[in-house]
Amino acid sequence: MPGPLLHAGASVLCAHGGTASPTQPNPRVLVGGMPTATMSAPYVVAGCPFNVSGSPSPCISAQWVVAALRVTSGGQPLVLMDSQALCAPNGTPLLPVSAQTRVIGS
Repeated sequence: MPGPLLHAGASVLCAHGGTASPTQPNPRVLVGGMPTATMSAPYVVAGCPFNVSGSPSPCISAQWVVAALRVTSGGQPLVLMDSQALCAPNGTPLLPVSAQTRVIGS
């Protein structure tokens, strides 16, 4: 399914509301002057309030498992608004909230 490309300035949250950002933005492809994100680059999650029975168990990192099929950079698929990622250690998804809308990939 086509969707906007995610970039380093895109708003991405874990399922609990923590803020996620790419650890290695892709400088080879820029959108709106900002580097894009590739499937292979992990995201780091900050400010996740999740806890289990009063014991903190926040999302710490996330890895994309589904990304663009046709748009790549350096051999790696680029991440789209409808891409899917799983957070560690609890397996919840990342939720892209907003990104640039001019460049669409599939």
